[in-house]
Amino acid sequence: MSRIEQEQDIVLLVDDSPESLGFLTSALEDAGVTVLVARSGEAAINIVQRVTPDIVLMDAIMPGLDGFETSRRMNAMPQLTHVPIIFMTGLTETEHIVHALESGGVDYLSKPINLDELRARIRVHLANARRAQSARIALDAAGRHLVAFAADGTVLWSTPQANRLLERSGMDSNLQNAMSHAFVTWLAQSGPPVPVGASFEMTANGPGLQFSFLGTVAGDEHLFRLGALQQEGQVPGLRQAFGLTQRESEVLLWISRGKSNRDIGDILGLSPRTVNKHLEQVYSKLGVENRASAAIKAIQALQSAFDA
Repeated sequence: MSRIEQEQDIVLLVDDSPESLGFLTSALEDAGVTVLVARSGEAAINIVQRVTPDIVLMDAIMPGLDGFETSRRMNAMPQLTHVPIIFMTGLTETEHIVHALESGGVDYLSKPINLDELRARIRVHLANARRAQSARIALDAAGRHLVAFAADGTVLWSTPQANRLLERSGMDSNLQNAMSHAFVTWLAQSGPPVPVGASFEMTANGPGLQFSFLGTVAGDEHLFRLGALQQEGQVPGLRQAFGLTQRESEVLLWISRGKSNRDIGDILGLSPRTVNKHLEQVYSKLGVENRASAAIKAIQALQSAFDA
């Protein structure tokens, strides 16, 4: 009997039938995985609040909390967004299959379950989930400012760099609701299909935010690059006043607003070392020796442009 993926894989098996549970548990353990068993949707929810499985096998029709609603609740839990749910159902009509997929399932198996097909599908979905998770970890490590939304506005995930920028944006505790509302409104106005490069903006007490659309991945993940909006005219004004490049002007603008090199790096998507290099050029072109003097000159130039 073939192994599935890795010895430590955890499968959550949700079914109200003792016969099905016994049969499937034995087959899955023989395939080399750890099996957690729930005989109801409520029991499954209690389990995933304490343990995160690698994959869920979900019976569709159960008394009380059925498989469809259980799946929806699991998909709403941040720790389970990457966990695939495979439905097991004796209902083969198209409407039931669609219902299973719309409830958050990635696949379905018709009862009676064919064990070879079950193992094959588990293997494929575990591998896909690991690739998706690895890609997100790689994006985090690369320092990308990324946010992913579901079509209903739910924030599925965001990189640590994006989170820092959101925290520094000056938005209040309702940030996630505001982001979700802005995204849903934008999506309704923009598509389908939504062109790559389209964007929407949000403004708070601090720097405004721009969400630039990168594409749709994994079926229902709308991926965006997050950036800070510059106030209109200020970057060109500094560029003209001091003969700076575009990036040098952006760095100087944030220096004038009291931002640290790390903050500026997060806002502009630069490493602290790159920010330092730009600052060296800024100091030289402004004829100053430190950031305080550079900030004063920038503020004076911006004020003169405003008064004019």
